[in-house]
Amino acid sequence: MKILVINSGSSSIKFQLIDMPSETVIASGLAEKIGLYNAELHYKTNDNKIDSLTEIQNHTAGLEKIVDLLLDGKLGVIKSTDEISVIGHRVVHGGSTFSDTTVIDDKVKDKIKSLFSLAPLHNPSNYEGIVVAEKMFPKATQVAVFDTAFHQSIPEKAYKYAIPNLLLNEHKIRLYGFHGTSHKYVSEKAIEYLGLETSKIINIHLGNGCSMTAVHNGKSIDHSLGFGPMNGLIMGTRSGDIDHSLIFHMVDNLGYTLEEVNNVLQKKSGMLGLTGHSDLRDIEAKAEAGNKECILALEMNAYRIKKYIGSYIAALNGVDAIVFTAGIGENSSTIRQLVCKDMDCFGIELDEEVNAVRSSEIRTINKPEAKTKILVIPTNEELEIAKQCFDLAQN
Repeated sequence: MKILVINSGSSSIKFQLIDMPSETVIASGLAEKIGLYNAELHYKTNDNKIDSLTEIQNHTAGLEKIVDLLLDGKLGVIKSTDEISVIGHRVVHGGSTFSDTTVIDDKVKDKIKSLFSLAPLHNPSNYEGIVVAEKMFPKATQVAVFDTAFHQSIPEKAYKYAIPNLLLNEHKIRLYGFHGTSHKYVSEKAIEYLGLETSKIINIHLGNGCSMTAVHNGKSIDHSLGFGPMNGLIMGTRSGDIDHSLIFHMVDNLGYTLEEVNNVLQKKSGMLGLTGHSDLRDIEAKAEAGNKECILALEMNAYRIKKYIGSYIAALNGVDAIVFTAGIGENSSTIRQLVCKDMDCFGIELDEEVNAVRSSEIRTINKPEAKTKILVIPTNEELEIAKQCFDLAQN
C-alpha cells in the first residue's frame, strides 16, 4: 500500500511517499518559502535528488509541483495518482473531538476549520493541504492524524486549568498538547531500544517549536504546551511561559492592541526576541564569538528545559530516560550539554565526548555509570503518520 504523507506548514509542504507495511520510503521532499519568488523545492528518491529554486505562489502550486515530480517520466516513482491509496495529513489541533486517527469527511473538515483560532499558524495550512489533496488524488482516502491525539491520555488533574469550570465544560478550554505524533514515535522507540517493560520517559522535542512530555508506560501524562502551541519552553519566535498579567499591562499601559500583543508573543519573542535571530545555528555561532545576548539566551533556553525536567520527574515519581529529538534536539550538542549540566542529582550525567559526535542513528549519550539514560532519537513524524494510516486502513 502506497501512502503519501503531507505535512503542510504555513509556508511549506513536507512529504514522503511510503510503501507500507515495509516502511520503505519511495520518495520524499520539501517545498518551502511558498509565496516567495525564491521558493525552494527538494525532491529525493533512491535514484535521484533535486534541489531547485522556483516560484511557488501557494500550496496548490506547491503540491502540483510535487505531484508532477512523482509522475515524471524520468524522475517519477508512480505512473498514476491512482497508485496512492491513502493521503495522510498532519493536523496540529484536534481539540477534544479527535483522540484517534480519522478518515476525513466534510464534518471533519468543518471541525478542523472551527479550530483555526486555537492554532492560527498551523490549522489553516493543514486544512488547505487537505482541500488541495482531495482535488489531486480523488480516489485516495484522506486521513487526518492529529498532534493533540497522543495527549488525550493526560489526566484531568493535569489538563484542567484553575479557572471557572464553565470555561472547560462549555467552551472546552483546557490543556491539549502538541507534537503528539513525534512524542508518540520517539517514546515507543525509546521503550523498544531500552527493552523496558515499565517506563518513565521525558521527551524533549526541540525545533522552531518546542515541547516536553512526561510519558508513563507509553502514555502521555503531562505536556508543556497547553490550549495553544505557545506556552512552555522558549521557542524560535514564541515566548513560552510568561506571567499573563504582562498581556494586560501591554494593552492597558503600553498602548498595544490585543492583536499586536499576540503578534509579539507568537512571532517576535523567544530566541528571536532575545537575540535578533530565530535560527539556533546562528545564535550558537554568535555565542561562541562572545555575544553576551546569545550566551544568555542559550542559558535561559536550557534553564527552562531543566525546570520542566524536574517537574516531570516529580510527576512520574522518577525517570528512566530523557530523550532529545527534533531538529535542535538531535543536532545541537550545545543545548544538550547545557540542559544536562549540574543534573547529577537526578542521575543525569552526560558523556561530553559522545555528545559531540553527530549521528543519524538512535544513540545513548550518558556516562556508562549514569543512573538515567540520555538518548538522542531522530523523530520521524511522517513514518508515524503512515503507520497510523495503515493501521486504520487495515481495520
